[in-house]
Amino acid sequence: MTYCVGMKLDSGLVFMSDTRTNSGVDNISTFRKMHSFEKPGERYITIMTAGNLATTQSVISMLAERTKAPEERNPSILAAASMFQVAQIIGDLLRETIRTREQTGLNAETTFNATLIVGGQIKGMEPRLFLIYPEGNFIEASEDTPFFQIGETKYGRPILVRGFQSDMSFESAVKLLMVSFDSTMAANLSVALPLDMLLLPRDRFEPLQKRRIAEDDPYYRSVSDKWSDALRSAFHSLPDYTIE
Repeated sequence: MTYCVGMKLDSGLVFMSDTRTNSGVDNISTFRKMHSFEKPGERYITIMTAGNLATTQSVISMLAERTKAPEERNPSILAAASMFQVAQIIGDLLRETIRTREQTGLNAETTFNATLIVGGQIKGMEPRLFLIYPEGNFIEASEDTPFFQIGETKYGRPILVRGFQSDMSFESAVKLLMVSFDSTMAANLSVALPLDMLLLPRDRFEPLQKRRIAEDDPYYRSVSDKWSDALRSAFHSLPDYTIE
């Protein structure tokens, strides 16, 4: 399984993903689920993946291949006129990849399913964030839906729903995501460290920060420990129930 979150802030975009891939308790691997494509000074695009590893790796590999001499290998996301067109290209490629594997005689609905979060900015346009479904269709982040989750979403969602504010700083967004991922990992062994994180400020076209967060990361460890302590403290501060 996996857990990925993309957030749209007033100041830009924030991405975080885990790296756990498993096919049973005795076959656990680490794979990058966050992938970026850029044209320096003109556009920066990030994709996060959840679902069948063969499907997602195939989609990312084909997108990367098209960025080599993009004028000759259309459609390339580095040549698309807008982020909406970027989402269309990726959605079409995802749908076609799943359909091709379906024709092998296997059940694509269960075997080759994949979902993607795509976000970025092209010069002269607003930062945009999309959630792309296996069918190739997609929805865009808005004021009502300012963040997207894919993978094992249920454990970390309450944290995001209660804590997210569009005007929050990148620092606060990272702290919120750390709590959301920590809560998810505490409840589900199929999500695990290390985590990949990318902060993309508005109109910058390069990351403010792009890093991997390992098990021994001091900030993550501090947030995890203090969040557990805060939950226990909050629980004990609640009124006691009386059995009559």
